[in-house]
Amino acid sequence: MKLSSRNLALSAAIPLAIIAGCGQARADARSQEVLDARQEAQIATIYALNPYLRHNNLKVAVAQGTATLSGNVEDDVNRDLAKEIALGVSGVTRVENQIVIQSNQDPQASAYTGEAIDDSTITASIKSKLYWSQRTERLPITVKTERGHVVLRGTADSLSSRNFAGQLALSTRGVESVDNQLQVNGKTSAAAIDDTQESVRTELSDSWITTKVKSTFLYSNNVAGSNIAVSTLHGVVTLRGMVETGAERALAIELAQNVRGVKSVKAANLVFSATDQ
Repeated sequence: MKLSSRNLALSAAIPLAIIAGCGQARADARSQEVLDARQEAQIATIYALNPYLRHNNLKVAVAQGTATLSGNVEDDVNRDLAKEIALGVSGVTRVENQIVIQSNQDPQASAYTGEAIDDSTITASIKSKLYWSQRTERLPITVKTERGHVVLRGTADSLSSRNFAGQLALSTRGVESVDNQLQVNGKTSAAAIDDTQESVRTELSDSWITTKVKSTFLYSNNVAGSNIAVSTLHGVVTLRGMVETGAERALAIELAQNVRGVKSVKAANLVFSATDQ
């Protein structure tokens, strides 16, 4: 039986279409693998820069928009924080949080992985834990740290809340001891609550901004983020360090300005390297 020219053309086109489809499928698979790897690296970088998570050996795996987290943290606050960071990465739509809470860290150790933890970091970490915990978020608690010794003052609505706040503080890295001076009082001052929460929001937002700016630099091919120090105070970002060109300096400033929450950028100390003077 003879095949018409039309049938011959169709017969030739079918295997070509199959081959092309297979090639496109392989290309799509490679693109997805690259995207997964980028998202994994971004989440891991933010963990490494975050003052509350960088000491934990957390692992991340991303597959088609689902991030799987594993490792150990010292409390549920940090576990939830790790999840929220992963969900904040563009393209991640779901998180399998397999992180285990392991609160048997030595509370007397003031240094981890060879790095001393300063009093301001300890205070900020405890405040964030108290703020994000459902049992203590509405309590007007002040935190003071001196050489790793923490003092809690304010009021708690129950004895269990008072003890819980003390345990949260004691489980924080770098804490040597906790003097829990919280008074058990069923009533709290609305003004004190507002002041406490606003203070924590400010500190947390500054920390988040610094982390976000650093991670943005790291993922820019045209900015040497490792050469730029970033600090944030009340939404004002300060950049210090060396850049190679004026274009790199301008891009670093622009990237910082585009981060949510940044009010302004100071870059007087972001200067050109000696070789480019």
